[in-house]
Amino acid sequence: MKKAGIALYPGSFDPFTFGHLDILERACRIFDHVQVTIARNSEKSGFFPNARRRELILECTQHLDNMSVEVFDGLLADYARSMEAVALVRGLRQVSDFDYEFRMAFANRRLAPEVETVFFMTSERHALISASIVREIHGHGGDISSFVPKPVLQALSST
Repeated sequence: MKKAGIALYPGSFDPFTFGHLDILERACRIFDHVQVTIARNSEKSGFFPNARRRELILECTQHLDNMSVEVFDGLLADYARSMEAVALVRGLRQVSDFDYEFRMAFANRRLAPEVETVFFMTSERHALISASIVREIHGHGGDISSFVPKPVLQALSST
């Protein structure tokens, strides 16, 4: 299969879940390189600092040789253009995700028409996982081992 250039996978990844990993693994099969782009989101409060998120994602993805992780602050469309990215990778779990992602895709297309937004449907086993649910369960002392990779689980256990 011919691969298709550089893709950015933006998000807060706080914490990085098996759902994120699933999307990333599948994107790595399609694109030459996928950069996980840790972006600040003013609507979400942070659990791990950005540098720690980066470290954890790298620990969870040692088996992938065509990806990297960078922290980014600014307008995603400008950053994608500067990286010569051909696509933005986004995961969809449920219909409720689509409304937000649909609006963001159109905004990014207007700002950087040369960069496509590519949606991946999550795998069935990860459809109900979200970082906010993981934070909620963890906050109440629940078992999150089926939601996050081992390095993330260990990091959360020490908080």
